[in-house]
Amino acid sequence: MNKNLEKEYVLSSRKRRIAAFIIDHFIMTFLITGIVFLSFGTDFMDKNTFRSLITKMLPTILVGFLIYFAKDSLKGISPGKWVMEIMVRNENNPNEIPSFEKLFVRNLFLIIWPVEFIILASSRNKKRLGDKTVKAIVIKNPNKSTKLPRVLALVAIGIAFFTFTFLFAGSAMKSSDAYKVALSKIEQNQEIATEIGGIKDYGMMPTGSVNISNGYGEAQLEIKVIGNKKDINVGVYLIKEPNREWKLIELKK
Repeated sequence: MNKNLEKEYVLSSRKRRIAAFIIDHFIMTFLITGIVFLSFGTDFMDKNTFRSLITKMLPTILVGFLIYFAKDSLKGISPGKWVMEIMVRNENNPNEIPSFEKLFVRNLFLIIWPVEFIILASSRNKKRLGDKTVKAIVIKNPNKSTKLPRVLALVAIGIAFFTFTFLFAGSAMKSSDAYKVALSKIEQNQEIATEIGGIKDYGMMPTGSVNISNGYGEAQLEIKVIGNKKDINVGVYLIKEPNREWKLIELKK
């Protein structure tokens, strides 16, 4: 690399590169997972077989991997690199952004990320295999932006991830046949109705789990029942056999 260019551009530290990788991995995983679950629909617990879920999942995962490997295609800066203020450039001319093909090939090596981390940690030039293959370097971005927008963007992504996960999981559980049967059994229970002065509503999100495999199912739910006098949490345990409806095994307050 030209010595004059070395003075103008500073190679990124290994810590910044690893932090950028972790941020990118989190963002891309969130994106891929979100698209996969949206393709399933909230009724996936009851309406889809394992084969149909895999059929829906594979194309989405394939597209997700393509997006993942192309994450540096916008000016050599991925979301994680933007947050960490670093960017990918050509080794022989840091003013030049590598081609899309080179950036894509460079990221393909992340499939063997443990090897890449070891090589990056031991390389004198702070390069991993992907960098060496396409003759790229990762340097600090000389056009620094203020920290606040980057920090806010990172916090917003984290909030969006947990909010989406919470809402989707709750919606999927409330759409399940097990939850609907549980509500029916709660409404038929006179002891609960008397204690709370009649059922007015239910909590926004049930907790617990619903598992179905080869037609057999098991559901353990805790549902907040809102009454006219007071609210209580009701635990419901149900099982399911192939081609049968959910069966209540236990209901407790």
